[in-house]
Amino acid sequence: MGDLGVGDDSRVVLYDASGSAWAARVWWMLRWVGFDRAALLDGGLAAWTAEDRPLSTELPNRPGKTLTPSPRPELIADRDEVVAAIENDEVVLVDVLPEEHYSGEMAFYARPGHIPTAINISVQSLTDESGRYRSFEELVGLHGGDRTVRHITYCGGGIAASSSAFLMTRLGFEDVAVYTASLQEWATDPENPMEVGTR
Repeated sequence: MGDLGVGDDSRVVLYDASGSAWAARVWWMLRWVGFDRAALLDGGLAAWTAEDRPLSTELPNRPGKTLTPSPRPELIADRDEVVAAIENDEVVLVDVLPEEHYSGEMAFYARPGHIPTAINISVQSLTDESGRYRSFEELVGLHGGDRTVRHITYCGGGIAASSSAFLMTRLGFEDVAVYTASLQEWATDPENPMEVGTR
């Protein structure tokens, strides 16, 4: 990031062309290393071009800067923490995949279904037809529960889960982590339990 011209005092705006999930992943990674001056462009490239805003093909040439790391390991969850969370009522697992995948009707990964005790808030429900995030009130309505307890989001590989974690953080959830390996790791090991059906 320093080589790209991002320093401790920089302001970073992230966007992508795929529903903001990849931009949110970079936002989460920057937050993980202790950088909080990043934002997402709501609606990403699609909304930008739909409003006929300018585009460029020129590569920027910014001078290098120093970004001082201050890691926050608690923002990343691993398999062992997720295993422990299944038996811990003080931790909420959030599956952000489509409901059909959560219920086991379809399978993107090695086994169908979801991690036991996980609730389902599909990342697809977070945006409207334009690709922008829904209103604050709508998002609050989707995310109930205790905002002070630990929440761990997961998906297939930690990308969509980062978008949900971004929004939950914006909504005031105080302790959010992303299981970055997600079902790409979990579903391949038969020792890791999975359930089908809805809660």
